Order: sequence, then C-alpha cells, then structure tokens
Amino acid sequence: MTLETQSLSTGYAGRAVVHEVDLALQEGEIVALVGANGAGKSTLAKAISGLLPALSGRILLDGAPIERTSPAERVRLGIAHVPEGRQVFSGLSVAENLLLGAWVHRGALSEPETERRIERACEAFPALLERLQQPAGTLSGGQQQMLAIARGLMADPRYLVLDEPSLGLSPILVVDIFRMIEALRSRGIAILLSEQNARMSLAIADRALVIETGRVAIEGAGRELLGRRDVTERYLGVGKGVGASDDGRSARLTEGLRAIFPPAARG
Repeated sequence: MTLETQSLSTGYAGRAVVHEVDLALQEGEIVALVGANGAGKSTLAKAISGLLPALSGRILLDGAPIERTSPAERVRLGIAHVPEGRQVFSGLSVAENLLLGAWVHRGALSEPETERRIERACEAFPALLERLQQPAGTLSGGQQQMLAIARGLMADPRYLVLDEPSLGLSPILVVDIFRMIEALRSRGIAILLSEQNARMSLAIADRALVIETGRVAIEGAGRELLGRRDVTERYLGVGKGVGASDDGRSARLTEGLRAIFPPAARG
C-alpha cells in the first residue's frame, strides 16, 4: 500500500507555492517534511489531504489517482489529517470531538464498533478516557493535541497526516507526542509528519524530505540527514539562529528521544 505524489504542485488562488514534489509513503513508515517556517510543508500536507487543489501532477493511492476526490472521500479511503493548531471543537465534549472523527463512517458503525474505536484511538492517551464528558476547551494544550490526534485515529486510517503536532507544547509533552507517533508506526499506520522541530522529526523518521521555498532540496534517511552538518546548518538552520535553540533544549530533546528509541530498536 502506497500513498504517493508525482510532480505535485499546489498552492493558493491558483498560484503554486509548492513545486513538482515526488513523495512516497508506505505502510508502517514515517516520512518527515522538515524545513523553515513558510517552506511549504503544511501546504503540501493539505494538498495530499484534499484541503488544497493539485495544480499539476498526481496524487496516487495504491496506484489510483485521487487528486480530484474530496477530502471526505480521502478519509473514507484511509487518509486522515490532524491539522496544525489542534482545532478541536472547544464547546463540544471530548467524546463528541472523537465521534466527529468517524463522521464519514457514521452510517456503517454500530455502537459497539464506535466504542471500540474510541478505546483504540485513546490507547496512547488514557487521560482522554477519563475526560470523555469534559468540554474540549477546558483541556490543557497538550491534552487538546492528544484529542486532535485521537480524533484523526477515529477514522481508522491507513495514512495519517500530522501537521506540526509539537507546536506550542512543553519539552516533556513534545517527547510524549513523538513517542506516540513511534507507537502508531508500530501499528502499521503510515505517517506523513510535517514538523518544524527538525531534530526530533529526523530522529524517528524512516525517510525525510527537506523543503526549501516549496521544493525538495534534499531527501534521505532521517538519521542520516540528522547527522549531516550541511543539512543541519544550511537547510535546518541549526547553529545559525534560525530554528536553533538558544538554551540547547532541542539538542537535549533529541538525545532524550534517542534514549527512548535507540538505533538498535529501529533496525
């Protein structure tokens, strides 16, 4: 099973800001999109989910073109999108937010199956099960991010598009979120990870694409790119002020993640 783009260009109001991207995402792997703010990572993610049009090129799911299908149809086909900024429905309960994640399947889900999906979606987030009747707007930022991801899992996706999942979270919660992403891969879910935290993304990604001004500047294995000085300095800004951590926090987080997911465990 493969989700791929072929020479995909996309953008806004008919103007391309992402140009001719080739990408392939296979079952049970993480492909990271990394780069500076405004590079085009989120724009590419939205096009794959159907939230932006394909201005040229193709989007293929298991070899079949889907660039003209609606976002809802793409969810039915197994592609779920967790947007930047969480975007939970603050006036609805946690349970109601979760149910909206399975909305496209509502006619086909029995009550027991719906309950099973809620339990499955919240396996990594036990705090959510304790707060099913709590308004989503009263959750902490980290809990809202967990809810956004769990809501995406309610569609039972094969492919999960995560857009900036660590944005605005504390260092401890960032590690928790990346641990959860690793766990989702072990369940066979393919993950497209659009993330400004390049160090953390490259530490867990099977493959990565560095996006620069809407184009793929370089690609390769995540840990290989993480170890290349030319990549970290030129494209990720590490050590040059852009995207760097003044207090070394990003580097410490990366080391913490490596302790959780040592190279031997990744094969």
